[in-house]
Amino acid sequence: MEYNYPIRHDWSTEEIIDVVAFFQAVEKAYETKIERKQFMEAYRAFKNVVPSMAEEKTLCKEFEEASGFVCYRIVKNAKDASDGDMIQAR
Repeated sequence: MEYNYPIRHDWSTEEIIDVVAFFQAVEKAYETKIERKQFMEAYRAFKNVVPSMAEEKTLCKEFEEASGFVCYRIVKNAKDASDGDMIQAR
């Protein structure tokens, strides 16, 4: 699949990398599995760039429309899991 990640042009290169890494972690959870610790590290870096819940929802909705992957489902699975668990879409 080819689609564009939702990014904002006022972000620094490092911030763009952190946001893209989060969306790639969501993709990985859908396509295979991802370790909870790795996913949560990507999510925390994402939240440093996007601290607002409203903006997070907007970006995740844009990502879902482009990719079909739902961020919320993976974030919830990760928060409900324990360290050492593998996260995947259910």
